[in-house]
Amino acid sequence: MNNWLGLEGRIIIVTGGASGIGLAISNALRDAGAVVVSADISYKTETDTEVPCDITDRASVEHMIEHTVNTFGKIDGLINNAGMTLPRMLVDVQNPHSKYEINDAFFDKMINLNIKGTYLCAQEAARVMVKQNSGVIINISSECGKEGSHSQSIYSGTKSAIESFARSWAKELGGYGIRVLAVAPGPMEATGVWTDAYRDALSYCRHVTMDDVRKSYKSSTLLHREGKLTEVADTVAFLVSDRASYITGTTVNVSGGKSRG
Repeated sequence: MNNWLGLEGRIIIVTGGASGIGLAISNALRDAGAVVVSADISYKTETDTEVPCDITDRASVEHMIEHTVNTFGKIDGLINNAGMTLPRMLVDVQNPHSKYEINDAFFDKMINLNIKGTYLCAQEAARVMVKQNSGVIINISSECGKEGSHSQSIYSGTKSAIESFARSWAKELGGYGIRVLAVAPGPMEATGVWTDAYRDALSYCRHVTMDDVRKSYKSSTLLHREGKLTEVADTVAFLVSDRASYITGTTVNVSGGKSRG
């Protein structure tokens, strides 16, 4: 029953919608009848529903929002999904100042993409939503934003921050009929994020093989498996719909009951 969610004709922006969790969310929303505007830095040309966008650049974000409103007349939902992760240690004891240590350039890039990008997109979308007196903003966080994660401290910190954004913005915008919340996936099946650079860095920083990492992910969840991207996507589709109309200012975990780092 795809129409159970009542998303037919809803205009929903998904940042980072070209791959990974963002693509899965976009597909789930389209299957439910929504019109999805996918905003991604990887797009080279612009269509009604695919917009090149650098979420760290205000002018680019403003253009993406204006394009959506000019094309469809409204914005019913924003899924702040675009972000990045790459393992880095605070201190590389064995090889100080190696490429696997956090440095200023890495820190700035993570903060700009994961925190500033979320803020810029939410602010510009909210300008439209307050005039409509309706809308939903969902920040895609991570389970490690709650527990921390070995060799991913900056990523964990950014995800904790955008969960706090969601709680605060829900308090600011609730009087305008706007809901704001976060979704925190746990260990997920491999996506395009799992590049050779990611695998090498995680193995080096944790002194284990990627097979060991995947096994630890599975054993750390109550369901003893990694999550599916569709399970995150289905949760988002529900939360952005009116079926979740009394849910705001909170984070929904999609983590298989993971309870330790």
